[in-house]
Amino acid sequence: MITPGTAKELHKDPWTKRGLLFVVSAPSGAGKTSLCKEVMKYIPNLMHSISYTTRSARPSEVDGSDYHFTSTEKFKKMIAEDAFIEWAIVHGNYYGTSQKELNELLNQEIDVILDIDSQGASQIKKRFRNGVFIYVLPPSFEDLRQRLTVRKGDTPDEIKRRLDNANEEAKDYRMYDYLIINDDFDTALERLKSIIISARIKIERVDPGWVECNFFAKRGG
Repeated sequence: MITPGTAKELHKDPWTKRGLLFVVSAPSGAGKTSLCKEVMKYIPNLMHSISYTTRSARPSEVDGSDYHFTSTEKFKKMIAEDAFIEWAIVHGNYYGTSQKELNELLNQEIDVILDIDSQGASQIKKRFRNGVFIYVLPPSFEDLRQRLTVRKGDTPDEIKRRLDNANEEAKDYRMYDYLIINDDFDTALERLKSIIISARIKIERVDPGWVECNFFAKRGG
């Protein structure tokens, strides 16, 4: 039994140390990437995982910051090497999450937010039972059409393909833990922040050792 004097040094807080994984999905154009990047400004110890993709960068995107942009040949080589914890073909392009990079962050006690499509989320859900899964939708299909039309960097054919896929993608919302309607960005951001904060203090994350040391250790006197 550990005495109360040493318990404080060994267990400074009651939460398990491995980082939490937050998975955010949405139809293309619903605003998931913008929400994920913005929420990091307000939530400490939260990092945005950078996915690999074979699609071309949009005008405002930076390699290594928005995505790791790579060739199809290199991506397939990484698949063969089992480098991805999840990967999928979305809108004709490959997307994937590095298994090594993700685990390094989680093992450093850093929470990770990952924005990926529902195919990838389904793969991760089988491997991360304690992950937190969040789905984002625009207020309507017509709203999504307008967002994709005014967004720079997508050709008319790409916009049509994304809209064609949106109805099918949105059906996957049932496998997620939370749904955010991105009607007003600030409101959606507040909801995302609330989900992250509440998930961090769920009872499932309590370290029994902390309770043992701080409340049930044998006391002197």
